Amino acid sequence: MKSALSVTPTTPAGEEPAGEVLAIRGGRPLTGRVEVKGAKNLVTKAMVAALLGGTNSVLRDVPDISDVQVVRSLLEVHGVHVWDGEEEGTLHFDPSGAVSAHFEAIDAHAGASRIPILFCGPLLHLLGEALIPDLGGCRIGDRPINFHMDALRAFGAVVDKSYEGIRITAPDGLHGADIELPYPSVGATEQVLLTAVKAKGTTELRNAAIEPEIMDLIAVLQKMGAIISYEPNRVILIEGVDELRGYDHRAIFDRNEAASWACAALATDGDIFVGGAKQQEMLTFLNVFRKAGGWFDVHEDGIQFRRGGALKPVVVETDVHPGFMTDWQQPLIVALTQAEGVSTVHETVYENRLGFTQALVQMGADIVVHPHGIDAPDRRVPRRALEQAAVISGPTPLHGADVVVPDLRGGYSYVIAALAAEGESVVRNVGIIRRGYEKFLTKLETLGADFDVIG
Repeated sequence: MKSALSVTPTTPAGEEPAGEVLAIRGGRPLTGRVEVKGAKNLVTKAMVAALLGGTNSVLRDVPDISDVQVVRSLLEVHGVHVWDGEEEGTLHFDPSGAVSAHFEAIDAHAGASRIPILFCGPLLHLLGEALIPDLGGCRIGDRPINFHMDALRAFGAVVDKSYEGIRITAPDGLHGADIELPYPSVGATEQVLLTAVKAKGTTELRNAAIEPEIMDLIAVLQKMGAIISYEPNRVILIEGVDELRGYDHRAIFDRNEAASWACAALATDGDIFVGGAKQQEMLTFLNVFRKAGGWFDVHEDGIQFRRGGALKPVVVETDVHPGFMTDWQQPLIVALTQAEGVSTVHETVYENRLGFTQALVQMGADIVVHPHGIDAPDRRVPRRALEQAAVISGPTPLHGADVVVPDLRGGYSYVIAALAAEGESVVRNVGIIRRGYEKFLTKLETLGADFDVIG
């Protein structure tokens, strides 16, 4: 970067620059090495799990992202003592002073995050009460909380709604339940796990999410003393126990961030080594990456990504694990604008996740969104009423534009599109990207991106 507001020289070494607006000059390949830490989608849930322990917990490889800060604040407002360990990326938790918090305090610390809903089970076990303000999150779909409320009611919780939010109590305690999710929701599966581990009796959860982050959360809970078994056909059995202890756990790597940097290499014709990335959790992504013309090399300490030649069109259907993650399609679409031919991305998880393509069209991309999806004889993922599809025709040269970040993954995609485009782009509201990408601007600088922080 070459600005008085950039990392050098006004930002101290190792410190991420602040700022909400970037001026990005594109046309330069991203090359170099970046490191990924623990997965946001595991770390934030493992932090909540620390509430269940009768002793202190330690979580390692915690990324310095705003979502982690939100959960840390929520734990602290509930009386949990949280402090940094000597090892970078390590957090310690002492839940012995846990107390109830008021709606206002929870709302003030949660902001737009939806994480307060996952506090319900642990707080019901600890205090007999949980409070939830209005929930936010990225604006990519309805993300209804009825899955969560139905699950909590099945455990014996009483749910009362008021103008402030939702008050949940368990006057008779929580008991095991027989639950079948209508859709393998990650959030609802986490809710059941965090609630069932100390509920009296056995819980059977059918149609559960089985993402690697879910399996890692199960590993955390098992370390704490929980009895959880994974059965065939998305069935999880949890035998409730009376007491749990703290844990010491190193989080699984963030496969979403790893895939994002892989797509950045593809879009900018760069060469990026993602330290900490592992093959097994990314098998589905790597197959699509290769089909699209990407080249990768798996090493013991990470994966190298670059183009293997001309980019090729692909057909992608997002799905729950082990399918192609919805979080992967947004940065991939940026790369597909440079593929030779017509690609189709079927989004089956969230109904509004293709809205970000409007800005890519503004930058010169040829993308048509079908708001009700597209029927195709070779579809593998069952159609859902909420699905959409994007048809991307390429290659189309991208040019600079003035765009506003709409959500976490869309925001990352805008930055990568600007770096792949000719000319200068202005990308606003980039603070959202810090929800899930540690030291994002510093990593861009390391990879040779040309940008200024201008606001």
